[in-house]
Amino acid sequence: MLVVITGASQGIGYAVAEAFAAEGHTLCICSKTTARLKEATKSLEKKYPTATIHSKQADLANTEECKAFGNWCLSFGIPSILINNAGFFLPGNLMEEEQGVLESQIAANLYSAYHTSRAIVPAMIKAGTGHVFNICSIASLQAYTQGGSYSISKYALDGFTKNLREELKDKGIKVTGVYPGATYTNSWAGSGVAPSRIMESNDIAKMIFAAAHLSPQAVVEDIVLRPQLGDL
Repeated sequence: MLVVITGASQGIGYAVAEAFAAEGHTLCICSKTTARLKEATKSLEKKYPTATIHSKQADLANTEECKAFGNWCLSFGIPSILINNAGFFLPGNLMEEEQGVLESQIAANLYSAYHTSRAIVPAMIKAGTGHVFNICSIASLQAYTQGGSYSISKYALDGFTKNLREELKDKGIKVTGVYPGATYTNSWAGSGVAPSRIMESNDIAKMIFAAAHLSPQAVVEDIVLRPQLGDL
């Protein structure tokens, strides 16, 4: 099985890559940071020798790099699974954040998934099978303090996910929105919040892996996960 994972050098993306690599699948992964991508690739190859890892540096906030990455992935075959995870979090208040933050958050968190999907999904449609996971956020579902433009971009990603599901459901393509609450990644490093208070990246990876292995006639449309003690 060929699995494409964007933003896979750390955090949730890397945890998802581990889940599929552990089963010996072929992965196409990317990150905009070359050094972290090389480190992640070496780690996956060492820990999971039965898996095949293809990696490519790409900044998916750039439309042309989305297209190039998608075409590169297709050179290895038709992906069974596409996991749109690339993006980043910038906290802030809408009336106080710097000019350009909205544009950068939309590009990284929405356009990356939109253009990468447009590059890869047509091949899935021709094959009549496939599964797209979009890593949204609890911020896609409810406004919160310091959400700023990040929350706007994730609301938009939720809308893209729902429209994609509607368009592809009769073409054999499953679409799942993933809505994690606080998850311990680099975004929380140095925050002072104890790791035991929030979820692990592996929690999200396990749910995605399970949803990817249902019968063809079943789809998990939404995966919502929150810390046991509630949102932060």
